[in-house]
Order: sequence, then structure tokens, then C-alpha cells
Amino acid sequence: MKNCKAAFIFLLLIALSNLLDAQQLSPLDTTVIGRNEDVGKYVSMRGFRMYYETYGEGEPVIFIHGNGGSINNFYFQNSFFSAKYKVIMADSRAQGKSLDYSDSISYEMMSDDINALLDSLHITSTYVVGWSDGGIIGLMLAIRHPEKVKKLAITGANLWPDTTAVETFPYKWAKSSYDSLRRLPKNKENKNATKLFRLLINEPHITLKQLHGINCPSLIISGDQEIIRPEHTVLIARSIPNSNLWIIPDSGHSTPVFSSEQFNKTVDDFFQKPFEKRTGFRTFE
Repeated sequence: MKNCKAAFIFLLLIALSNLLDAQQLSPLDTTVIGRNEDVGKYVSMRGFRMYYETYGEGEPVIFIHGNGGSINNFYFQNSFFSAKYKVIMADSRAQGKSLDYSDSISYEMMSDDINALLDSLHITSTYVVGWSDGGIIGLMLAIRHPEKVKKLAITGANLWPDTTAVETFPYKWAKSSYDSLRRLPKNKENKNATKLFRLLINEPHITLKQLHGINCPSLIISGDQEIIRPEHTVLIARSIPNSNLWIIPDSGHSTPVFSSEQFNKTVDDFFQKPFEKRTGFRTFE
């Protein structure tokens, strides 16, 4: 449990620093990922300007970060995957450099944003990696725009917002943080942070029937000390045809950081493995 708590606190520090001021660099940020002037671009679409960076050549793979995060969260993935893929990383709506101070946000909106970004890059199909809320967006992308997802790898995702899906402590922390944010002065940064925490505690609402309709090969990942309940992750894997389940020992919510070498190799192996159509999930080997 000590490793789980340390990973959770680390992730919260990243999320809070991004949520409270999306225009400032996190004090934890010492990398160029997320502010690379040589490759960073904006695309105007769907009412906001989405910031993204691309690296490498080859088949495309898009990385989708979690709530309050940014491109920088995939620092440990970029060099590995860009050596053999075209890596696309984007700051989700109202996060990182993709500023959006409107009142509404949803996972459906953000999956449609990813679809629009891929259209703007003339990418018809891609591998998808999603972490936390990025995993939820990945699921929504496979549900709403199935032709875009060649293979899907997600870690730390949930289907609905309650303690049957999320462990009690992080769920109560998110609700308490939301209540605290609502009492802060209503400047645009605080309103944006409140909007993102409201998303965290009120969504998603993905049904098992929707998961049954996902046809792309999928790798469902969890640490054995995840803040998402293990039985919930198993439920996701069981509900997606052609799914693989991978539980990482002695790992929490931040598997792309603290288990990066193992995470990168296993996800890459999954992407390279030939497609084998089947019904039901299996553990990934």
C-alpha cells in the first residue's frame, strides 16, 4: 500500500499544478515535452485551440493523458515509442495548453476532439494509449469512432463514478476537492479547475452494452494497487470482445511512470502482435 499511496500523491501533485494554472509550468516539470517549439502546433476546432506535438515516423499512435494532466505526463513513453511509431500527443480540452474556459466538458466531447484532431492530420486509423481519464476517452473513441482505433491500450480507467469503481479514499478526496474549489473566487482558472473536478466525480457513464460493441483488440491494464478497484478493471476486460487483461504486480495508478519500462515493452508487444479474433478476454502473455 505504501507504493500505491506514493504514486497517488505524485499524480495528485501533477494534476493540481495543472488544474490551478494551466498556463504555468509545473514545478515538477523539467522536460521539453509539452513545450517543444520545434514540433508543437495548434489546431483550431470545435470551439477551442488544441495543442499537440508529434515525434518519430511510422504507424501512428496517439497518447491521451488523464484529468488535469498534459502531454508531459507521457515523458517516459515518448523516446521509446517515437523510435518506431509516429507519436501524437495532445493536451485535452481545458488542460495543458489547450485552453477552453467554457462551462461544459465531457468525455464524449473529448473523444470527438481526438477524432477531429486525427481528421486534421489525415489519419484514418491509429493505435491508442490512454491513461486514467485518457483511458476513458480511449474507450469513448472506440465506441463513437470505431474506425479510428486500430488497437486500444488503456490503464486506470473506470466506467462510472462511484465507489463500486473507484477506491473510497480517492473518490472522497475528489469530492472534497470539488467542494473546496467551488468556494474559491470565481476567476477563470478556478472555474476551469472546478469544471474538471466536476467531470471527475460525475462522469463517465459507459454501459456494458457499449463495451460489447468495441471490436478493436484491446489491452486493459491495471496495477494491483490501483485506485480503480481490480474487480472493475476485470469487468471492463470481460465486457470487451477481443480484450486482454494485464495486472501489474506492485503497481498503482501511475503505471506509465513507475512501471514505464515494463509498460512500454508490453504495450508495444501488444500493438505488434497479429490480430486473433476471439470472444471474451484473456490474460496478456
